[in-house]
Amino acid sequence: MSSENGAGAGEQGEQLALIRETVREAKKKAPKARPRTWRGAELAKERPVARVLVDKGPVHLDKLWDYAVPAAMDEKAQPGVRVRVRFGAGTGRVREGRREGGGLLDGYIVERIAESDYRGPLAALAQVVSPEPVLTPELLALCRAVADRYAGSLADVLQLAIPPRHAKPEAERFPAPPPPPPVPSLASWERYPDGPGFIEALAGGGSPRAVWTALSGPHWPWELAAAVAATLASGRGALVVLPDGRSVARVDAALTELVGRGMHAVLVADSGPEERYRRWLAIRRGAVRAVVGTRAAMYAPVADLGLVAIWDDGHSAHSDDHAPYPHARDVLLLRAVHEKAACLIGDLGRTVEAAQLVENGWARSLEAGRDQVRAAAPLVRTIGDAETARDEAARAARLPSLAWQTARAGLARGPVLVQVPRRGYVPRLACARCREPARCRHCAGPLEARDQDAALCCGWCGQEAPDWHCAECGNARLRAQVVGARRTAEELGRAFPGVPVRTSGRDHVLDAVPDRPAIVVSTPGAEPVAVGGYAAALLLDGWALLNRPDLRAGEEALRRWLGAAALVRGAEDGGVVVVTGEPTLRPVQALVRWDPVGHAVRELAERAELGFPPVSRMASVAGRAEDVASLVRGAALPPSAEVLGPVPVSAPAAGRPRRAGEPPVGEEWERVLVRVPPGEGAAMAASLKAAWAARMVRREGGAVRLRIDPLDVG
Repeated sequence: MSSENGAGAGEQGEQLALIRETVREAKKKAPKARPRTWRGAELAKERPVARVLVDKGPVHLDKLWDYAVPAAMDEKAQPGVRVRVRFGAGTGRVREGRREGGGLLDGYIVERIAESDYRGPLAALAQVVSPEPVLTPELLALCRAVADRYAGSLADVLQLAIPPRHAKPEAERFPAPPPPPPVPSLASWERYPDGPGFIEALAGGGSPRAVWTALSGPHWPWELAAAVAATLASGRGALVVLPDGRSVARVDAALTELVGRGMHAVLVADSGPEERYRRWLAIRRGAVRAVVGTRAAMYAPVADLGLVAIWDDGHSAHSDDHAPYPHARDVLLLRAVHEKAACLIGDLGRTVEAAQLVENGWARSLEAGRDQVRAAAPLVRTIGDAETARDEAARAARLPSLAWQTARAGLARGPVLVQVPRRGYVPRLACARCREPARCRHCAGPLEARDQDAALCCGWCGQEAPDWHCAECGNARLRAQVVGARRTAEELGRAFPGVPVRTSGRDHVLDAVPDRPAIVVSTPGAEPVAVGGYAAALLLDGWALLNRPDLRAGEEALRRWLGAAALVRGAEDGGVVVVTGEPTLRPVQALVRWDPVGHAVRELAERAELGFPPVSRMASVAGRAEDVASLVRGAALPPSAEVLGPVPVSAPAAGRPRRAGEPPVGEEWERVLVRVPPGEGAAMAASLKAAWAARMVRREGGAVRLRIDPLDVG
């Protein structure tokens, strides 16, 4: 028995020894991992120092950091490539002249130099992730300019500009770019007096700059594609940024029809991360010369850029939701200046920012004559409050008699579009008699009543206005109106039995509808395109758009109305649009006359008189009261800076997800607006960024949200 036990123990010992030997052999054959700190490793003989932009967002770390380049990485560690570095070790962990420790972070090599200005020990590059130079000098300069303009960090901008890496596309070989296409036909560009000249300038290698107000109808995607094709014909690249995937698809189809496949790339989020990176690499390597995409495409590394274009620059989707919150229009303007490219800002209407570019001579206005406008636009009719109050039919299906008659007549010829404001609009206050917006006497901000029994107060500076009177007519009564649209489709179905009713909104957006009788109920921006155009359109609940507590309420209402009305057939083909809104209001009059340019010019003049953006520059600082006060107090603002506020920031409703800019649950935030005159926006941004960085270095207080040129200034 004992002998058997001894034999078993011996066999067990032999097995353990065999396992140990096998493990040792495996360790010998397996390649060794790279040393974490490259202790004792030989450095590159030439330019042994790499200046690295560490991919870490805080503004107080917004600078380049020096790292030693090991000789084994010398060939691959070139400017523009992705690397991994150790960061945060401090100066206490040094061995054999090299700094050790710290956490691994991603970064980009910006340049290689012979000697570092830093006299302490340098850490070495840990890894060259890929030899692909993704950060070009042009892209670096653009991202630096964007970071400075918006008081953000360069690392944050690069996260928006360069897509995440995928190894498979980097191993692929891309074909040579196709030869330039022929100069396209001027076609519908001849409807604009200066249109042919603009296209010919692009085809001849020029860099014209224009603000284009497109005619109503379905032609704008082909006109935009013609501008791209003319730029390609000159041997240069082109970049077009659009607000959503549906508009990208329309321009993509038009450009493919005009120049064929393989001439351009489409950059949208729906492509998926790997495919999007593959297309981005094709652009960077020069395999394609034109890009059509949504907001993130504004950074696309197009070689020899000849044209930057943006469509519908007033759309909120062009403003990035991630720090530092850049706007696509401003980024493209920076690219046009830095890369000496042509610029085209196109829209069915015209934003105040675009009107300012024309006003100061930076760009020329590109618009059609009044005869062409009247021929292309539908007939617009209005229904004011007085008509609605006298109309018994308005109480049924929310349709006044004129709207009901227009819809019935339109259904005999094709589909009818019904635009209703999406839920959630909060009204601003206006004079009950003349509809003039109620504004603060101190800063001209919008007045609001946060509770039913609360006194009036300013949404910008917070001062109360208990004895408000209208500056236009002297009236002391106010009005606010919110009209829900939840049951619109059901009510219209009862009003028009037997007619199919289709809906298009946030949950389900239709791309197109056929040319047959139907009622299409849509929220603004989700209107499907009708084959052959809509026979009529009803723009309901105009006050829900016009009464929003926002500086851009009138401009935004007109933009949304124009977007829907442009889908309707022209007046010569019987197209009719009915809008429910007071006929005397400026946006309603601009729609009736189809004069968005005149509306933008008058709006710009009014904002200049009151000191509103874009004539002035603004910054929004939000956070806890003590944090906001500390940051503003510590900023060396220009002497002309005006601080408005603070005012409370509305907390998210119970059960609703927190949106960007809203305070965390349980925290009470305040907001301050800083306003400076023209020419001092850069100084304001730099001073606020410096104060923000200083607070982070001292680790003072909590989070603060800083946004330059916010869209929602009230």
